[in-house]
Amino acid sequence: MKNTVLFCAGLSGSGKTYYIKNTLPDGLFYNLKSATTRDMRAGEVEGREYYFRDEEYFNNTPLVTRLWVNRDFWKPGERKWMYGVPESEVIPNLGRNFVYDVIEPKYVRQMIDWFNMHGLDSSYAYKIAWFVPPKNNFEIASARATMPNDIAVRRANTCDIEDFLEVDLRPDFMLCPIKGNMDPRLIQYIGAVYEEMQWRQNKTVNRLISNSR
Repeated sequence: MKNTVLFCAGLSGSGKTYYIKNTLPDGLFYNLKSATTRDMRAGEVEGREYYFRDEEYFNNTPLVTRLWVNRDFWKPGERKWMYGVPESEVIPNLGRNFVYDVIEPKYVRQMIDWFNMHGLDSSYAYKIAWFVPPKNNFEIASARATMPNDIAVRRANTCDIEDFLEVDLRPDFMLCPIKGNMDPRLIQYIGAVYEEMQWRQNKTVNRLISNSR
C-alpha cells in the first residue's frame, strides 16, 4: 500500500482544521504547514500552525505550493497575502502520510504536480476530501479578517465542483463535519491507512528484535 497525501479542500469555516485536529488518529498523518505573510493570530505559535515569514522569503525559497490570495485586489504599497508549503517541510518527512489543509483545488493540483515531477507518484496515493461549507460559512470566515481586502478575498474564494474539474481533479470524499455528516468511505479509508501503519511499525520492531539476537 502506498503512503497517502490526504487533501482537505474547502472554504474557511468549513471544518477542515477541526477535522484534522480532532478526527484523524494521532500520528497517522503529518500535517503539512504553510509559510504565510499574514500576522500571527491570538493562540497561534510559530511553526505549529504556520511559519510566519516576510515577502522576501517567498521570493527566495523553493515552494511546493504558492498562493497569493489577494492578487486580484492588491495595489502597490499594500502587503501581499501569501501562503506556500516549503519544500523543506515536505522532503525531510517523505515516507510519512501527509494531510494538507487547502482552500482552492488549484493548489491541490500544484502539490500533486510537484509530487509527480519528483517521481513520488510511485510512493504516494492522492485522496481529496471536499469539505462543503455550512450556510454560516462567510460569517465564520469574515470574523477572522485581519489582512488588507480580507473580506473581498474571502468572497472571491470558491471551492465548487467546477473548480475541481477546471484542474482535472475529482473529490474522493465529501464531508459536512460541522453538521456531523462524515463520508463513511473516508472513515473506511483512514482505517485501512491506520492498519497499514500499524503493520509497518510491527514489521520494523520484529526486524530489529531479530537482528539483535
